[in-house]
Amino acid sequence: MIDYLILGGGSAGCVLAARLSEDTGKTVCLVEAGRNISQTDMPPAVRSRYPGRAYLDTANIWQRLQARMSASATTRRYEQARLLGGGSAINALMANRGAPADYDEWHALGANGWNWNACLPYFRKLESDCDFDGDLHGKSGPVRIQRAKWTHISPFVRAVLGTLAARGHVRREDQNGEWEDGTFIGSIAVSEAGERIPTSVCYLDDTVRARPNLTIRTSTHVERVLFDGMRAVGARVVNSNGREGAGEELRAAHVIVCAGAIHSPALLMRSGIGPAAALAALGIELRADRAGVGGNLMEHPSIAVSAVLPRAARTPFPDEHHEQAIVRFSSGVPGTVAGDMHGAILSRSGWHSVGYRLGTIFFWVNKSYSRGRVTLTSASPHSEPAVDFNMLSDARDLERLKRALRFGAETLADPMMAKHRATLLPSSYSPRVASVAVPGGWNALQRGVLSALLDIAGPFRAWLVRRVVTQGVTLNDLLADDRALTQFVTRSVGGTWHPSGTCRMGAADDPLAVCDARGAVYGVSGLYVCDASLMPSIPCANTNVPTIMIAERIADMLRGRV
Repeated sequence: MIDYLILGGGSAGCVLAARLSEDTGKTVCLVEAGRNISQTDMPPAVRSRYPGRAYLDTANIWQRLQARMSASATTRRYEQARLLGGGSAINALMANRGAPADYDEWHALGANGWNWNACLPYFRKLESDCDFDGDLHGKSGPVRIQRAKWTHISPFVRAVLGTLAARGHVRREDQNGEWEDGTFIGSIAVSEAGERIPTSVCYLDDTVRARPNLTIRTSTHVERVLFDGMRAVGARVVNSNGREGAGEELRAAHVIVCAGAIHSPALLMRSGIGPAAALAALGIELRADRAGVGGNLMEHPSIAVSAVLPRAARTPFPDEHHEQAIVRFSSGVPGTVAGDMHGAILSRSGWHSVGYRLGTIFFWVNKSYSRGRVTLTSASPHSEPAVDFNMLSDARDLERLKRALRFGAETLADPMMAKHRATLLPSSYSPRVASVAVPGGWNALQRGVLSALLDIAGPFRAWLVRRVVTQGVTLNDLLADDRALTQFVTRSVGGTWHPSGTCRMGAADDPLAVCDARGAVYGVSGLYVCDASLMPSIPCANTNVPTIMIAERIADMLRGRV
């Protein structure tokens, strides 16, 4: 029998596999639906420090997964990683933690013990910060963190930082230092060679993979958790290309679900843990009636403002990381926290020729309050769940995203930016933008023509952008008409690929809590969850590093060290 069966090899699953297998007397099996990613077989698009193509490759994602962003939006593809390393293998490399208050809030919401003072040692444990030392930083962890050198910051990003400084947004040194508003060169996780280091590489290195007590099974899909009465005793799995019902059973003393904030609740529900009425409607035998499974779905709602870049403003380092700087600011909207807004300042807006000609400030609501839900559409493990983020349903989120668009427009229209931008435009990661960015001959031809026209259009550039790129929408029209602005934001809102909260930790008497503060699932025994779905509220950060922190701490809990 396996001691620890880990279902899902994303950012958290790889960390757990590495840490739990440190105990030579315990056997660990890691199961991942996607393919293997290691130091030797990382494809160039994954390895690159410019991460613009990895998440577009359908070989890297759940191809049929879709989500609805808001009540005004249509359902669209939602990119979630399906390969060993999970999001850390296709994300934007950003390595930040969020506010100390985020974790104190977790404790206050019923995740007892998950306050900042308890989490900080694990943030330090996971990292090797190349630029800063002191009480807030680690120097010997698997995740190597650095900031881009000023000489590699693009002319556009430098100009935006200078403009923001003149507008009162102070330049700060360390994004993971004291929590305060300002601008920062972004903290990113890269190897000494400047390449991506997914958790399947920096935690599951060759030495760890050689441990005799660790088994890694990729291209293996989990159908459901197995039970003996109310105790989890393993899982039924099948080769990812196999037919339903043709799987095998893996037996374990501890079963840990690490499938991410969308697929973890789906797996629990397929296994009989979730809202009783919904499971009964699908013919699923009930194990534990937990209404919160799939609820509390969170994201960071996003919108952007872009600028066509004159040649002199474009980056001379096209393979450099693009999210080069960030601005953190407080909206001042009643009922919100300090540093509740985030703007990523991008040297280029896409991997292709059109993206190279566009600079962007990509905004998101750092501390969002809207909540959505993941629900099963079928009892079949081969059916994707329905995902409704319900973004902007909380009026505070809508108001702040509208303010962000105004903030970006005013910044890029500032006279200080005159030499570093041409036509301004509202933008978002829409289905249309995503489809045009997919590699292929026809798309390449369209992008090439549009790129050439943007270069030579001169006085007709604004007309070209309005007709072809924004399809009639202009920034001036949106800023002059609040109703039009509201409609644009609610229709165009995107996410940041930070789903979280759907198996949240909480107190035992909270009917909507799914897990206790150790990740143990309420109502059954022997079953745990460990990934971003545990988060009671969303942190003011890209969620990868907080997820790794969670896995580090849960690993110590499972080993009796906390």
